[in-house]
Amino acid sequence: GYAHWKGQVLNSGELHELYEGLKLNKVNQYDYVLTGYTRDTSFLAMVVDIVQELKQQNSNLVYVCDPVMGDKWNGEGSMYVPKDLLPVYRDKVVPVADIITPNQFEAELLTGRKIHTEKDALEVMDMLHAMGPETVVITSSDLQAPLGNDYLIALGSHRKTNADGTKMTQRIRVESPKVDAVFVGTGDLFAAMLLAWTHKHPNNLKVACEKTVSAMQHVLQRTIKSAKAQAGEGNKPNSAHLELRMVQSKKDIENPEIIVKATVL
Repeated sequence: GYAHWKGQVLNSGELHELYEGLKLNKVNQYDYVLTGYTRDTSFLAMVVDIVQELKQQNSNLVYVCDPVMGDKWNGEGSMYVPKDLLPVYRDKVVPVADIITPNQFEAELLTGRKIHTEKDALEVMDMLHAMGPETVVITSSDLQAPLGNDYLIALGSHRKTNADGTKMTQRIRVESPKVDAVFVGTGDLFAAMLLAWTHKHPNNLKVACEKTVSAMQHVLQRTIKSAKAQAGEGNKPNSAHLELRMVQSKKDIENPEIIVKATVL
């Protein structure tokens, strides 16, 4: 969101070195791994190797992958990472992930199928399940919301295997009010909170998504209110004003009042 940025990008060699240190000290015992924005194919391939090794250490490890590749603006999708990341996500990363949180454009990229209707979206989520993940949440879409144009649709699907080996799928739709501003980092916050709430409600995607999306709403409403106050009457808030008010929203993140309900499909 800013005009300038500085610092270093971690490469796959440095990631490997950090992991080796954890391994040598025998502290490579994790319950969760969460990944987001990555620009480099070798880094992503290294993540897959590490996740597979961590799963050997702990078969209950849950890998939450936010496959950040691009988005739609005014109906047109475009990638903001190098195109060669797509086959790595599709063929290597998604198969080892347990939970994935693509937006509509990313779900279309991963499956090679366009989404025009809710039925398309459900079929795309089934295709994604078939690739590996038990939980798929399409975090945002340009589908028409039943509540109207001022709402954004997210869709979720959780496939679980019963004790007798049969599979059942819970599917949900969440409609949240649109907030008129461009925020940076909402996808990261969504993935992190979904990790936390699916941990607390492992077999109830409806509740996990309601808490995640409600907390998002609290954060965004607080952020826009604060941004407008800082920008002053009649001025458009800038990137600095629109930094997500996460610290100020600590209570809402820990225990969100449910202001957005999910519909079971």
